[in-house]
Amino acid sequence: MDDKLNVLIETRNSEIFLRPRFTIDLDEKRDKILQKFSDEFKKEGCVFLGKISDGHIFISVSKKEEHFWSPQLHLEILEEETNKTLLKGLFGPKPQVWTLFMFIHFVIGVSFLGFAALLYTNISLNESIFFPLIMVVFLPLIWVLLYFLGKIGKDTGKNQMKKLHNFMIKVIHD
Repeated sequence: MDDKLNVLIETRNSEIFLRPRFTIDLDEKRDKILQKFSDEFKKEGCVFLGKISDGHIFISVSKKEEHFWSPQLHLEILEEETNKTLLKGLFGPKPQVWTLFMFIHFVIGVSFLGFAALLYTNISLNESIFFPLIMVVFLPLIWVLLYFLGKIGKDTGKNQMKKLHNFMIKVIHD
């Protein structure tokens, strides 16, 4: 048995983010780590789906376990120096879900600016301010609601996030 203790030091960002990030310093070459993941994805018993492209690894749960809020783990493997590698990880929703959320945020932001301008114009022209005022108050509330929906989605996928993280640690240690 190897007497050398293999310890991973993982740095994580704050828990308030919807897309948690972490970094791990590794004492292996970049190509060896990429090969470990490639070999693991090819195994018949692997329960995760993975794609590897130019030092980026995308890991997702199987189609059988997938739901709307299922997370995806994106790993970036950066060669720091000889036999030293930096692994950067990012948990997030599937790209389709993230794009939908960003599109809705964009529409709400542009609508807010439009209604704020309309409110200012109606005040200047002594017109009715009822509808623009309602929208200027209502749109930020929708924005806050979207944030909490994202938090609920993250919490719904938390078990799968843990499974993805454990899978990654297992592959790194093998």
